[in-house]
Amino acid sequence: QRGRCHDQYIYVLHGSGAQNIMLTELSYLNLAHYNYWIAILLMMIGLYTVIAHTNLVKKVIGLNVFQASVFILYISMGKITGGTAPILAEGLGPYSNPLPHVLILTAIVVGVATTAVGLALIVRIHEAYESTEEDEILAKIQKSRDA
Repeated sequence: QRGRCHDQYIYVLHGSGAQNIMLTELSYLNLAHYNYWIAILLMMIGLYTVIAHTNLVKKVIGLNVFQASVFILYISMGKITGGTAPILAEGLGPYSNPLPHVLILTAIVVGVATTAVGLALIVRIHEAYESTEEDEILAKIQKSRDA
């Protein structure tokens, strides 16, 4: 048996002819769009890190992982297989849209600045409360209110 994939069908050649076998949606998505699955996996890891951990530094790292997954998702959507740079010239094929790449470049700069501000705030919180754990900080705030 020899098989080849064409769009959403696999043609399996038997002795007398070809038989079309429709790929399941999941199988097709697994083969062709692995970058989207990576983006979703990173997104869930980042979200889990933000929700599950009480350490503020780990929360900032989780936000950065989540943010990186969004970057991967947008860049993946902007890339066309076989696409070229959007330069008007004779004989060039389909063009890749540069707008998602430009937007992500801006988002990276904003993300780095936001991370720096978040880490600076965590340093100030650590100086004030001697901890970066949410539970300990909230206990100290509650204790100071009760006093």
